[in-house]
Amino acid sequence: MPPAGPETSRYRTHPDQVPAAAEEERAAEHERVAPRDRAAQRERAIQGIAGRQHRIVALPQLNALGLSASAVRNRVAAGKLRRVHRGVYAVGLAPISIAATYMAAVLACGPKAVLFHRSAADHLGLRPCSRRAVDVTAPGRAGKARPGIEVHRAKGLDERDVQTVRGIPCTTVARTLLDLATTIDKTALERAVEQAEKLRIFDLAAVVDVTTRAGNHRGATALGEAIATYTPEPAFTRSELEKRFLALCRTAGVPMPRTNNVTKADEIDFTWPDRRLMVEADSLRHHGTRAAFERDRRRDQQLTAAGWRVVRFTWRQVDETPADVAATLRLLLAT
Repeated sequence: MPPAGPETSRYRTHPDQVPAAAEEERAAEHERVAPRDRAAQRERAIQGIAGRQHRIVALPQLNALGLSASAVRNRVAAGKLRRVHRGVYAVGLAPISIAATYMAAVLACGPKAVLFHRSAADHLGLRPCSRRAVDVTAPGRAGKARPGIEVHRAKGLDERDVQTVRGIPCTTVARTLLDLATTIDKTALERAVEQAEKLRIFDLAAVVDVTTRAGNHRGATALGEAIATYTPEPAFTRSELEKRFLALCRTAGVPMPRTNNVTKADEIDFTWPDRRLMVEADSLRHHGTRAAFERDRRRDQQLTAAGWRVVRFTWRQVDETPADVAATLRLLLAT
């Protein structure tokens, strides 16, 4: 036997030589602590999912965290979960929000379900919806009855038409406008388009793309008409616009105005001094900035204070609806 030393002391126990009793005690302690840790981790995971999904969780998500169907039923009985749809639950008993109602409907219809049509318009802020049924589209599920959910077959819907907004899969603004066009009138559709522009979520190229891909979709024609004023303006020069406006007056029998000399190429003033009437032809291209907006209002105020009536026509109106412009001029010049 080698002499005892620091490395071979009979009193030093190698980790691999821990007595069996001590190892068993350590394993028992692990078994006592681990379930508590796992339960705490599971609760944090459930709360994390609920936080991302407006307090809504789906049964497959709970199963993935280790909760059996019976464990879920126990939680429902204990008030920790509340059933919203089959296999979909709200965490806690507090009333759920509109967003949570939308989230629950989408989860109830499967992994590829998407918030659709009027409900999508409401979620995106385009148009409020007070219907009790939530509009959802899901592959292969159209027409299947679900309390509180109306499931649609979305013709021509592809990945380009789907996005996630505040955690909820829904159709894009462009696709939502296309679907709205099948159920609301022209004025309401134009207001929805305008609302998208106000919210800075309107993308003309995306709308043109979705209408082009729509084929014989019932909303394509109506949406195309609703966005007509958003297409590029006629590229008139100052002299071209002046000629068009004066020709409009001659053709319609409207007294010819004076044309003021102005220094800015994007401003043309037509005046009838005896009627104290001034008409300005505006272009969004030159008057669409915040600075131009403020400048135009200040100028209108100064002219009104000086006794002038100031009326603005857009370049598009002069080009596309000259008869309406002429009718307005006649009324103004008659007063």
